[in-house]
Amino acid sequence: MQVSECNAHYPVVIVGGGHSGLSLSVCLRERGIDHLVIEKRSVVHSWRTQRWDSFSLVTPNWQCQLPGWPYRGSDPHGFMVKHEINQWLAGFVKHAAAPVVEGVAVTRVAPAPAGFVIETSQRSYTADQVVVASGGCHKPIVPRLAERLPASIAQFHSAEYRSPSKLPEGRVLVVGSGQSGAEIAEDLHLAGRGVVLATGDAPRCARVYRGRDVTDWLHDMGHVDTPGESHPLREGLRGDTRHPVTGRDGRRDLDLRRFALEGMQLYGRLEAVDTGPEGEALQFQPNLRRHLDAADAAYNGLNALIDRWVDEQGLEAPPASVYTPVWAPTEERRTLKLRGSGITSVVWCIGFAPDFGWVDAPVFNGRGHPVHQRGVTQVPGLYFLGLPGGLQTWGSGRFPGIARDAEHLAASIEAAQRPVLAAEREGEAEAEAASAPVFRVARAA
Repeated sequence: MQVSECNAHYPVVIVGGGHSGLSLSVCLRERGIDHLVIEKRSVVHSWRTQRWDSFSLVTPNWQCQLPGWPYRGSDPHGFMVKHEINQWLAGFVKHAAAPVVEGVAVTRVAPAPAGFVIETSQRSYTADQVVVASGGCHKPIVPRLAERLPASIAQFHSAEYRSPSKLPEGRVLVVGSGQSGAEIAEDLHLAGRGVVLATGDAPRCARVYRGRDVTDWLHDMGHVDTPGESHPLREGLRGDTRHPVTGRDGRRDLDLRRFALEGMQLYGRLEAVDTGPEGEALQFQPNLRRHLDAADAAYNGLNALIDRWVDEQGLEAPPASVYTPVWAPTEERRTLKLRGSGITSVVWCIGFAPDFGWVDAPVFNGRGHPVHQRGVTQVPGLYFLGLPGGLQTWGSGRFPGIARDAEHLAASIEAAQRPVLAAEREGEAEAEAASAPVFRVARAA
């Protein structure tokens, strides 16, 4: 719900009106804690504007569990597509009924003598506690070498990509083979577009193994709730690195080797753009084989964890298997001349960088990432929620785990609020006593 901006002070201010910020709002409302949500654009904005047309969830619908708003559809083991996700989120927005101001950018959050000051594009607020729920994907990463590409080649970041038809005719260079890169490369490939894929070191996993979706196995095994530092897949939990899978068209593996069999051109990591008398040339590191082998090792390693679980629990399941490569590079190609390559566009799929420069508090590491324990920082009253690498577990920040994260922070906020409320009540009592009339009883002689 929209709120008037007459109040200047709130017990809690939440910066960011995405699904994380709204989830915390629900938890605070249930605890009777007054708060305000400040959103730069509009609530759940990125889900509407930063997803390509064929986008679908990569986790099953049943894992969509926002506070008080579970998936209610008829296909719990399916994968909602873009318009279905936004319909579901629109229902959650109504359910949350958060006190929110939209179209207001927060320009500075800083500790004050009592709580925090929040400066915005419209006015200033103060708060006892502040939760930064703006995510960590603020600045699309495009490397400086992009400046060396000829002006005739159109460049897009994954956040801008919508469909193959929106790109110029010709081949497409996709840079990055993580979740977005693998899905966008497949989207272009299925549309019959020639794709050159510059790979990275992202792991991968099976979509279905031993008769069940791998995310179902992981849930039963407790991996969604396992702390990141002890998670078997902890290398894939850092930053925004994920095991690329897809829920598109009923779910399937994303296998770069199979794409290569079908005509996609795979290279190692893009290293440079060289200019010379014969025109620009792309330079790649000779690590394609290593990238593919490491991804397959992660694939088979995760399946082996499932095998062990099946054996330990005495479960009935189809036989175990090991992935065998269907294609392998015969050489490490280092150079691709752009002239004659047919490449007319580039899609950069190498992630985002955080931008918390507006948070004026000593809570960041050398890479600009907040340092916290389950969202709680060393500055009392300052919290983070919905970071891409999660707060604690694999499920943190995502639809399966955000409710737990929000509830944890709401409990922390309530606990921190108790001494403040107690002090306020004590002050009110003292003031009332000081202003009360004094009656004296005469002592008998």
